[in-house]
Amino acid sequence: MPADLLTAMSEGPWTLVVVFALVLADSIVVVIPGELAVTAAGALSTATGAPPLLAVIGVAALAAFCGDVLCFAVGRRVGLGRWRWMRHVRVQRAFDWAGRRLTQGTATVVFTARFIPFARLAVNLTAGATRVPARRFLPIAAIAATAWASYQAVIGAAIGALLPDAPVVAVLASIGVALALGVVVDSLSAGISRRRAARTTGDADPDPVRPTTAEDP
Repeated sequence: MPADLLTAMSEGPWTLVVVFALVLADSIVVVIPGELAVTAAGALSTATGAPPLLAVIGVAALAAFCGDVLCFAVGRRVGLGRWRWMRHVRVQRAFDWAGRRLTQGTATVVFTARFIPFARLAVNLTAGATRVPARRFLPIAAIAATAWASYQAVIGAAIGALLPDAPVVAVLASIGVALALGVVVDSLSAGISRRRAARTTGDADPDPVRPTTAEDP
């Protein structure tokens, strides 16, 4: 039975190993489903009793922190133009955005970016490249990683608690919810970026469409 197999797998160490590996890789390669792994493990925790929810949060937080620090170190070591993908126009725009946000408030942007896949990559690399002090970056990254891991795992745990007798359904439902939340976060982030861009354009040209009249020189 799939449920029995899922329960047996959750009781061993491999669930946490997979969570750690996926979350660590997700910090660098944003298409890897780190969020989904944490949410699914949270659902499994309450639906089957294993692995412990605190262990899921702890492992996910550690992996997220290690991944963010790795990106920070890469940015400090190689900068923002060493590899071809870094020189893509959209990527350079993301680095420029991250640089501006970091000068306005390191804590806010590092914490917020942890919840947005590509933003966290851009922010962590840029923080390293622009020489944000490690003593400032590391505590913020640790707090952000813990908050992110708790958020993802608790969402899964809540779904697992609603479906305690159907662990397979709980895991699938938690993945669906995580995907939906990801779409919402991405949409909100894109909307905020568009409004900021429009505001910047408006500030640069406060009256861009004012018609001319015969009285104009």
